[in-house]
Amino acid sequence: MGLAGARVDAIAERTNTTKRMLYYYFGSKEGLYEAVLEQVYGDIRALEQELQLAEMEPEEALREFVGFTFDYHDKHRDFVRLVTIENIHAAKYIELSKTFKSRNSTVVKTIEDLIARGVAAGKFREDVDPIDLHLMISSFCFHRVANRHTWGAAFGRDPSGPRLRARHREMIVDAVLRFMRRED
Repeated sequence: MGLAGARVDAIAERTNTTKRMLYYYFGSKEGLYEAVLEQVYGDIRALEQELQLAEMEPEEALREFVGFTFDYHDKHRDFVRLVTIENIHAAKYIELSKTFKSRNSTVVKTIEDLIARGVAAGKFREDVDPIDLHLMISSFCFHRVANRHTWGAAFGRDPSGPRLRARHREMIVDAVLRFMRRED
């Protein structure tokens, strides 16, 4: 549905509040949308920090991080939908956020630390930018959820089916690990 199709009356009804209260707290429908975007990004970043990757060996930590990302996107399809809609809006609303960039810097730091530990252990290649690796992981995990309907129509396979889901998860984790492994 997205921002354009959202009706404040319907939102108020679904959240057991009043339209007046929504406007009081968020100022506008756009303000509510911005708050939702901040919340969904905050949710994934908070859960990433709970993974305690620093306590794991680098390869195990990367496997855990990629698996978590896969599972999160697969389970939180509304997150994928919101991100897709915000991209249709060219990040117009998320750019207004005062916390968006700093909140997302945590994932870059996590990946940066993970790469550094893997390089120091002689396991990971050292020529990978953390933001590029995040893009790769997110792309693999996001695409199969965001495009599941067209993918299903084109190829007759529903990526969210249990067997394909398990196979895709293993394939994506393995692809990222192979990409990161240092070649001797």
